[in-house]
Amino acid sequence: MADKGQPAEDSFDLEQLKQLIRLMEKHDLTEVKLKGGDQKWVLRRGPQFAAGGAMPLGLPPMVHAPMSAVPSSAPVSTGPAEPAAGTTDAGLIEITSPTVGTFYGAPQPGDPPFVSVGDRVTPEKVVCIVEAMKVFNQIPAEVSGTVRQILIQDGDAVEFGQALFRVKPD
Repeated sequence: MADKGQPAEDSFDLEQLKQLIRLMEKHDLTEVKLKGGDQKWVLRRGPQFAAGGAMPLGLPPMVHAPMSAVPSSAPVSTGPAEPAAGTTDAGLIEITSPTVGTFYGAPQPGDPPFVSVGDRVTPEKVVCIVEAMKVFNQIPAEVSGTVRQILIQDGDAVEFGQALFRVKPD
């Protein structure tokens, strides 16, 4: 336990949280997930979250990607959420980025990609990693089908909601 008035070494202090909130406002982010030691936080902003604040959540254990021993987050269900996939004119489903960050199509440089055009995916299948603030987030397909298009290059910056893949649903 930390001394009175001093945050635990593995927790987030008030200044760090304020800085994250400023970054969320600056970059127009609506949600940021954080983990420090045994604490897990989700910061949300926007009209639907105006009355609430940042609250620690009991999240499932983090999944570790084989990328230089840096943790990656597992998909977390915190209740009803907006779908990550959209439908295109050709009947293809878009897999979109749930956050702003850097796109990585393989677990490590030089490794084969998570998916290629023509690969079959299931909702749980990890299709890429989006790095945000030194956290490597594994992005699941969230749909069953066949990958028809990969819309982004390895190492490219991605925005919240940006289409990453197009999948022909089963």
